[in-house]
Amino acid sequence: MPKGPKGEKRPADVIGNAVKIAQIATGEIEDDVEDDGKDPAAKALGAKGGKARAAKLSPDRRSEIAKKAAAKRWGK
Repeated sequence: MPKGPKGEKRPADVIGNAVKIAQIATGEIEDDVEDDGKDPAAKALGAKGGKARAAKLSPDRRSEIAKKAAAKRWGK
């Protein structure tokens, strides 16, 4: 049986998967997602990090970073 992005087991066929997702959405069955073992506080801080960094950067520095990334991406 295939596994989802967090390791949960899902039906292999499309119809079976759709039925399972509908049952989870309507509350007929519980979605059994296992704990990934990471500290919830650390996950919350990690999610804040990118926003804090973006707010701290000046528009010129953000532009410089974006140009450098585009040059790498497109091989210029």
